[in-house]
Amino acid sequence: MQWKKTVAALAGVALTIGLGACGGSRGGSSAQGGGTTIQKGDTIGVSMPTKSEERWNKDGANLKKKLESAGYKVVLSFADDKPAQQNADIENMVNKNAKIVVVAAKDGTAVGPAVEKARDAGAKVIAYDRLIMNTKAVDYYATFQLEQTGVLEANYIIDKLGLKKGAKGPFNIELFTGSPDDNNAKYFFKGAWDLLKPYFESGVLVSPSNHGGGVKKDFGVKDWQRISVQGWKAEQAQKDMESILDSTYAHGERLHAVLSPYDGISQGVINAIQSKRPDMVPGSDTWPLITGQDAMELAVSNIAKDMQGETVFKDVNKLADAVYEMIIEIAQGKKVSGINGKFNNDQIDVPSKLLDPQNITKDNLDDLVKADYITQERFDQLTKGND
Repeated sequence: MQWKKTVAALAGVALTIGLGACGGSRGGSSAQGGGTTIQKGDTIGVSMPTKSEERWNKDGANLKKKLESAGYKVVLSFADDKPAQQNADIENMVNKNAKIVVVAAKDGTAVGPAVEKARDAGAKVIAYDRLIMNTKAVDYYATFQLEQTGVLEANYIIDKLGLKKGAKGPFNIELFTGSPDDNNAKYFFKGAWDLLKPYFESGVLVSPSNHGGGVKKDFGVKDWQRISVQGWKAEQAQKDMESILDSTYAHGERLHAVLSPYDGISQGVINAIQSKRPDMVPGSDTWPLITGQDAMELAVSNIAKDMQGETVFKDVNKLADAVYEMIIEIAQGKKVSGINGKFNNDQIDVPSKLLDPQNITKDNLDDLVKADYITQERFDQLTKGND
């Protein structure tokens, strides 16, 4: 009898594991947890990586407002840039019986054990903007077309330097990538590098510094972490850029462009140039082309002042809408609509909803107002120097 009980128990465990593995890769049509749907008043957890960056405050607030308006309780937390804190936040959501947990990961790998606990407790897990890696406990992923972000940044540089029109250069360019613990950063860089690399191979673009061991024509996407900025921090980017300027551009050498994947990094680059090369003047040929991402307020101001050339606008209002719709469909036991891609997290292919980013320059800066991303009053403060 004891032997039979043991066999039955092992079979039950195997069945549970099998269902968990299948559940991570399927599209999904209803909320887990005994086959019940999610009721109004149930708890939904939203875990953001930090409050120190403007966009995550907007993301969290947007999603919380929409879900509370629909009648759900929302536990919103910010991890203060600490993976351990984010894990604790998610476990707290599990203890509060959250039926769905939305996670914008600080560290896409470190958060795995916490979301596995959420899944084991019967919750659906949605990766928000950053993919959760190395676990089967991810039901859906919502983000923007990641490589397209890099494409927009690279094309801005290519167009402004006239490379498609046959400009021979050589043009000096320095390159940065995002945080090494953020899986998205690799895709941002891939989109840009696929377009820029041919110009490195022909010698039209050169990176004369030894940043990250040197970016040459044989540099590959696999090497992206060599030029990364830990935590996407402006301070680290400024330190790295100052080192580049001291070593390579200290005697009036021309810097034509900087590929920056994020507005905070762009600010660090700008700070370094202003500190080390005051002879470079924004709005003149002496100032380099500088890219960015996220349409932060500082980028709006920098673009208006000709210190940053472009930013990639990812409308977090639309991302919040997309995830809200996903949650409502899960709650109602419906098949999630709008799935238009999949991303492999080294364990499974995660069904993904991918939105289109937009290029923002000085010419269309007011599109941010039209999109209700920023108020006209605030826009005027930032662009007219009244802030």
